[in-house]
Amino acid sequence: MANTMRPESVEIVEVGPRDGLQNDAQLLPAAVKTAFIRRLAAAGLARIEATSFVHPGRVPQMADAEEVLRGLGKMPGVSLSGLVLNVRGFDRAVATGALDEITFAAVASETFSRRNQGASVQDNLDTWRAISGRAREAGLLRSVTIATAFGCPFEGEVPLGRVVDLARALAEIGTDELSLADTIGVATPPDVEARFGALAEALPGMRLRAHFHNTRNTGYANADAALRAGVTALDSSLGGIGGCPFAPEATGNIATEDLVYMLDRSHVRAGVSFQALRETTLWLEAEMKRRLPAQTAHVSLFPPDQARAA
Repeated sequence: MANTMRPESVEIVEVGPRDGLQNDAQLLPAAVKTAFIRRLAAAGLARIEATSFVHPGRVPQMADAEEVLRGLGKMPGVSLSGLVLNVRGFDRAVATGALDEITFAAVASETFSRRNQGASVQDNLDTWRAISGRAREAGLLRSVTIATAFGCPFEGEVPLGRVVDLARALAEIGTDELSLADTIGVATPPDVEARFGALAEALPGMRLRAHFHNTRNTGYANADAALRAGVTALDSSLGGIGGCPFAPEATGNIATEDLVYMLDRSHVRAGVSFQALRETTLWLEAEMKRRLPAQTAHVSLFPPDQARAA
């Protein structure tokens, strides 16, 4: 059962530079991506998923991973992460010397696993077994995201027991943080409460993280439900950009600035400047030459005294 109280604070993991850009038809230059990440850090975001180490033929938006990280170098006070899907990607990530953590994706549904990663669910567990110990030795925080944890575009409903069994297997191999991802945006607050509640019961003490897409406009309600269920980190993407190239009808993540507005008004500390996020969204819209899905960058500040101070 979910906690009825929100926590006093929560960690935001900014995934815009990776999940936000990976599904976009526009290919931003590495220098713009580097500037994007620096602006996010200046806004107070202390965990940023900077890129992914995937085959450039499958996700060309991430082909410049090494160049982006070279442009950043080590960023004091900021934990940079990269997504890896296989040993080759992990080797590339470690070779940069710029990362503080890695994210690995395991998938709860067999069909999506094969389409997204070209591997079975068991293959992914074997891959994580080959990576996990090496990541620990390299001093990297090991975060694993369970994709399609709330539903699969090909198989439909994903049983809760399957998600919990997969989480247990990942934890047994060696994992510092587990995230449940609503890859196609089908979750509702009761789903969130039930699944994170089951994870907390099965794996007491495990750091829990949530990743919501806003495909069906339930992402922010789900984020609030996750807070009540004991989640300590929420993923979001500036401007609400994002999606998965291998998920039909995929749309963006919940927007960082909209999430921060909700948290601020709910008296949950995130340590992030809402005004700086707004300004960065407007900057990013100019770079991408279109309006982005987030709402709060385009409405007046509230309360009015905040607008006067800005």
